Amino acid sequence: MNHAIFEKNSLILLIGVLIVVSIGGIVEIAPLFMLQSTIEKVQGMRPYSPLELAGRDIYLREGCYNCHSQMIRSLRDEVERYGHYSLAAESMYDHPFQWGSKRTGPDLARVGGKFSDSWHVEHMINPRAVVPASIMPGYPFLGQTPLDYSNVADRMKALRLAGVPYTDEMISNAKADLEAQITPDTKAAKDLAQRYPKAQIRKFDGNTAADAPPTELDAMIAYLQMLGTLVDFTKYDASGPNLR
Repeated sequence: MNHAIFEKNSLILLIGVLIVVSIGGIVEIAPLFMLQSTIEKVQGMRPYSPLELAGRDIYLREGCYNCHSQMIRSLRDEVERYGHYSLAAESMYDHPFQWGSKRTGPDLARVGGKFSDSWHVEHMINPRAVVPASIMPGYPFLGQTPLDYSNVADRMKALRLAGVPYTDEMISNAKADLEAQITPDTKAAKDLAQRYPKAQIRKFDGNTAADAPPTELDAMIAYLQMLGTLVDFTKYDASGPNLR
């Protein structure tokens, strides 16, 4: 083919490049408009409970994402150290998601259930008490700060606008559900479990006094203990969206 006309005329070359790039872009992008979602559906995923959501907000507020990613890559050393590689669906209700390319501390995508609540309490108060080489600062004030959840329903409404499937029932019961998650063996706790399967219900900060209010540490630990626990990877099949 004679390329001289393109090589000698920069304007024609520019037009040709634009046409080729446009065709390539249309071929790649157009099929996406035919899909309801570019994220595969994975059984077990649900929106955060109000307490978990409050904990995530504190996680972001304190800048925990600067040192801890929530993205396990599909490399052998990553999977052996942290667990099953991360799925896009696990972050489908995150705004913003916590994937990243830098780690100062370990990845937290599968931290849920890896340590006890008491370990997390000690770790937040004095990280070096449980991890001697840690350079993480302590957050002892979290356990001393009552959780402000006066606007948790409003936050859920905002997330619903962004596509998180919070129902009217979830939003109307937001405050009650948050309090129920630290109050086991109650009807409210049973109702919470119906709305948020696999929600862990207990006093997370170690203060078991009957009148102990929810603290920021309760919320933070509830969020951490949930991470990576919603998808049952013994039944997950990478070749299909749901079960083997």
